[in-house]
Amino acid sequence: MGTDGKAAQVSVFATGLHQPFGIAFYPAGAHPAWVYVGDTDGIVRFPYQDGDLQARGAAVNLAELPGGGRLRGGGHWTRDVIFSKDGSRLFASVGSHSNVDDTDTHPEELHRADVLEFTPEGKFVKVYAWGLRNCVGEAINPLTGELWCSTNERDGLGNNLVPDYVTHVQEGGFYGWPWFYFHGPSGGLQDPRHPGKHPELQSKVLTPDILVNPHFASLEMFFYEGSQFPAEFKGDGFAAEHGSWNRAQRTGYEVIRLPMKDGHATGEYEDFLTGFVLPDGTVWGRPVGVAEAKDGSLFVSDDGSRSIWHVSYTGK
Repeated sequence: MGTDGKAAQVSVFATGLHQPFGIAFYPAGAHPAWVYVGDTDGIVRFPYQDGDLQARGAAVNLAELPGGGRLRGGGHWTRDVIFSKDGSRLFASVGSHSNVDDTDTHPEELHRADVLEFTPEGKFVKVYAWGLRNCVGEAINPLTGELWCSTNERDGLGNNLVPDYVTHVQEGGFYGWPWFYFHGPSGGLQDPRHPGKHPELQSKVLTPDILVNPHFASLEMFFYEGSQFPAEFKGDGFAAEHGSWNRAQRTGYEVIRLPMKDGHATGEYEDFLTGFVLPDGTVWGRPVGVAEAKDGSLFVSDDGSRSIWHVSYTGK
C-alpha cells in the first residue's frame, strides 16, 4: 500500500468461482497448506504456500452446499467457512432461501438457515445447529473454542423487530427461524405468520448472547487476540454491521465491539467504528468484513465506498 492509499500490487488469486465469500486457511499455524473458500453452492480448496498471490493449482471441489440447482438456488448467497479450534471440524453457514417460508412445505429450505458440519476433506457430518436465518459471519472464540455466528434475522414485522444477533452456537441448538424468534417467558416468541406451528419447539429456542438492533445486517466477525489496541480489548469480539435497507430510521453502518469476560459475552455491544451516515441520512460506507492484521491493527472492508480501512491505535 502506498502513501496515497492505493494498492501497490493487485493480483487475482482465482477465477471461475460462484459468488465466493468465506475464506479459511488449513491447517492452523504459520504455514497452512490449503485455502478453503465458501462458494455459494459448495466448498472448494486450493493448494497454498505462504505468500501466494495466485492459486498454484486448480480448485478442488470438496462438498456441495445448498444454493445450486433448480430448487435450492436464490435467497441468501453468502457461505462462511471456519475450522474448529482443533482443526477436526469444518463449519459452513448457509442462509435461508427466504424471509420466513415454512421449512415443512418448502423443499428449497432443506439444509438452509443452518450451520453444517463437515470433515476437513469435505465429508458431510451433520447439521450442527439450525434455525439461524442467515449466519453470515462465523468465528471461533480462541479462549473457549466455541463457534460463534453473526446473524441476520427476518424482516416484515416492522422497524423494531426482529433483532439481529451475535451468539455462540450450541451444538444441536435451535434458534427459532422460521416459527419463533428469540426467547420470551415461556420460550420462543411465535412469528405471527406461522400461528400455532410447532409448539413442541417453543421451549427449545435458544436465547442469543448479544441482541443488536433490528435490521443492523450483522455480517462478518472475529475475536481480537492482538496487543496493538489497549489490553482491555484482548479477547473481545468485533462485528461488521452492513446497515438497514428497510427501516424508517437508519441503523447499523458501523463496526461494533462485543465485550467479553473470561471468554463469554457480557451481553451488550459498543459502537467502535462509526461515521458512515451523514446528518442528512446519506450513507457513504457499509462495513462487510473485519479482520486482525499481523501487528494487531484492524482491516475493515466496506462495499459502500469500495474501500479497505486500516484502523490503528495511536493513544489518547
